[in-house]
Amino acid sequence: MMAKTETIRARVEPELKHQAEALLRELGLSATEAITLFYRQVTMHRGLPFEVKIPNAETTEALHQAESGADLSEYATLEELKTAPR
Repeated sequence: MMAKTETIRARVEPELKHQAEALLRELGLSATEAITLFYRQVTMHRGLPFEVKIPNAETTEALHQAESGADLSEYATLEELKTAPR
């Protein structure tokens, strides 16, 4: 294994950084380990290791609704969700 000698600097929104690092901690990964994992996957796949697409209008609207909290329904149980009218 080669010694780590390169540094990566990136600016991200503070809230995004805190949320991502909290999830990474739950997975047992540091930010450095996650970035290294991502770079290894990029190298192995010879590109991004996931599909990148522009969302269609329906998906975009659903994302906006979710972000704003519009038209959301709450259910007390999974069974209640399963039997809810669509």
